[in-house]
Amino acid sequence: MSQDDRQPELVLVGLATGVAYAAFAATFRGPRRRFWQRMTKTGVTLGALALLGEPELLKEKPRVRHVVTGGLIASGLYLVFALGDRAARRVMPRGSENIGDIYALRRLRPARELALRLGLGIAPAEELFWRGLVQRRLARRLGPVGGAAASSALYGGAHLSTGNPTLIGAASMAGAAWSSLAALEVPMPALIVSHVIWDIWIFLLQPTEAGPKSS
Repeated sequence: MSQDDRQPELVLVGLATGVAYAAFAATFRGPRRRFWQRMTKTGVTLGALALLGEPELLKEKPRVRHVVTGGLIASGLYLVFALGDRAARRVMPRGSENIGDIYALRRLRPARELALRLGLGIAPAEELFWRGLVQRRLARRLGPVGGAAASSALYGGAHLSTGNPTLIGAASMAGAAWSSLAALEVPMPALIVSHVIWDIWIFLLQPTEAGPKSS
């Protein structure tokens, strides 16, 4: 691919990332009570951009093996984050407060509704956008390793608008894991399944924070 052919890849990534950063800022900086409505709209927007920019994603159909692989990935991530949660509470001065702020979002909407929002919209859209669109485009310019590193950094950077250091760190770690797996050619359906299971498990079913669950 020539330099001229590669340039549109970076332009598209830049524009798409700009939309994502603006959407994340609006989501996390807006009125807290409508957080999940905004987060769902952000997911729909980013997912649509991904499918428009990388129509090949529509051809990647889920298989049973993808569900198994996704479950294993989610299990590994959960163990890492359970340990990271404890470390954050000990090392970071406001670690417990930051983590509590994240989990307080569970109480804004019923748990079943949140599971649907996460499982059908938000989690799949994040994988389609960050790993399916952004990383694939960057990999064409920077190679698999460079594309994974750059997309992981962009994914973590999108969370700077949250103002929550623990969430920024957690998102950066998770993004690095999923980007690395994508670079190793783990299929997109498996990545989506892992993201869905991990989101619902760590946020709704088995949160690392002890306390009341949303109803």
